Amino acid sequence: MLSDRLFGLFSSDLAIDLGTANTLVFVRDRGIVLNEPSIIAIRKTDNEVIGVGHEAKAMLGRTPENIQAIRPLKDGVIADFDVTERMLQYFIERARQISSGRKRAWVLDRPRVVVGVPSGITQVEKRAVRDAALQAGARDVYLIEEPTAAAIGAGLPIHEPGGHLVVDIGGGTTEVAVISMSGTVYCNSVRIAGDEMDEAIIQHIRKHYRLLVGERRAEEIKIALGSAHPEALERSSIEVKGRDLVDGVPKTLVITDEEIREALREPVMTIVETVRTCLERTPPELAADIIEKGVVLTGGGALLRGMDWLLQHVTQLPVRVAEDPLSCAARGAGKALDDLELLKKVAIPA
Repeated sequence: MLSDRLFGLFSSDLAIDLGTANTLVFVRDRGIVLNEPSIIAIRKTDNEVIGVGHEAKAMLGRTPENIQAIRPLKDGVIADFDVTERMLQYFIERARQISSGRKRAWVLDRPRVVVGVPSGITQVEKRAVRDAALQAGARDVYLIEEPTAAAIGAGLPIHEPGGHLVVDIGGGTTEVAVISMSGTVYCNSVRIAGDEMDEAIIQHIRKHYRLLVGERRAEEIKIALGSAHPEALERSSIEVKGRDLVDGVPKTLVITDEEIREALREPVMTIVETVRTCLERTPPELAADIIEKGVVLTGGGALLRGMDWLLQHVTQLPVRVAEDPLSCAARGAGKALDDLELLKKVAIPA
């Protein structure tokens, strides 16, 4: 339509990877302009937004009683609609300012938005995401499943009649999908991913050392020491500071990579079993394609040391980590944004 073409001249269309841990925003002709934690801080007395993204993450566990730092998405879906809407509004407005360098008339700058969502979400959850984006200022909203977006971002030719196995390990969900001819042949989504790994570390330190650490520190420990199998590297350890649960005072201890690997064993093996289940249910012709092409890891969890080696050992298939796995879904949604025919094929009904 002429009106759509005119709007397109004056708007900066966006692709958003709305993740449990991080939100990435891709702007047409600019690439990824925003990568912020999916966290918002609100003052309870007047409901005013105090900080969003990195600013709000720095407040986790450090706020006074009248300020609340909230993660409005849980397991890849919206847990608090109103707060998610405000967070999305901030990210969309911020992306507009970055991409244009100045504020333009809002009526001529309502973007078309593509949002990546987990494959296992319900119809109600799809509508919640769509409505939140519309309320945040989008003109049109298209939803695309995150494994599909990640496959496009990883450079896989998903439009061809050949199977591709993508394992997308995010913050709230792990999604294992077989994709062929721009569609999902089989997908299994489990709500075990980066957040559960952080929680496993918290519980391990609490159980074995009676020391309480926060979410931010657990994530730092995972990044520094986390691995899926013993690698031929020097042993490493770090100091961990927290609150002693016995006498209530701050305490410091040293923890090793071996302990953290053991703490992560359960969530890691759940992900491995999800991949095995997917392979067992894949049609034989597509299974033959996967033997030839292998498995592609995307998402932040793909950066866990040794995850590719472990999957390769268990499945006996070639496994590779996509280039810049953290941004694969956002870049893939951005490519769909630029290709209307592709977007029509991969968009799912809200």
